[in-house]
Order: sequence, then C-alpha cells, then structure tokens
Amino acid sequence: MNLPPKVTERAYERLAEIGAGAQGKALRVAVEGGGCSGFQYDIKLDEAAEDDLVLERAGERVVVDSVSLPFLADAVIDFSEELIGARFTIENPNATSSCGCGTSFSM
Repeated sequence: MNLPPKVTERAYERLAEIGAGAQGKALRVAVEGGGCSGFQYDIKLDEAAEDDLVLERAGERVVVDSVSLPFLADAVIDFSEELIGARFTIENPNATSSCGCGTSFSM
C-alpha cells in the first residue's frame, strides 16, 4: 500500500498567508509526463475534484488527483523561501533523479 504524501506545517501556513482557503482554492500537486527528466510537477491553486485525495489542516487544503497519487507516495510537500525565490517544493522518495530546477524527475 502506498502512503499518501505529507504536507509540512510551513506549506499550510503559506497557503493561509496567500488566502487560498478563503478563496475556496486548494494547492493542486500533480505529476505530468514531460520535462527534461521524463515527469514534471504541476503545482497550482485549483478547486478540488471528486476523485482527488484531499489533505487538510486549519481550513487549508492540498489536493492530489488519483493518477498522480502513486507517483507521490510518501513524498513531502513543503514551502521554501530562499534568496533566489519562494516556492512550494516536493521531496519525492520515488524519484531516481531530478533536474536542477527541481520540477522535473525520473522514476
């Protein structure tokens, strides 16, 4: 059995800071074919769909569609602020390699 992804407290805090829940939006994390390593993450604010896994804390939600879920088993969704910018990040134990930007990976 695959474990669902985990969402850090910082990621939920960032969603609250940008008012995602107040706008009725959730952070959608999806995996698509493409990118320089074979798969790429698609991260955006969106509405939850019927077949999504919904991870929720304090009124903020992160959603993952059923097709992407196996690719994100036991991954950690976080938010990072660095000198080069701020972004949601994914630490994925299923990825065998990733590109320098961190949005493309292979399995």
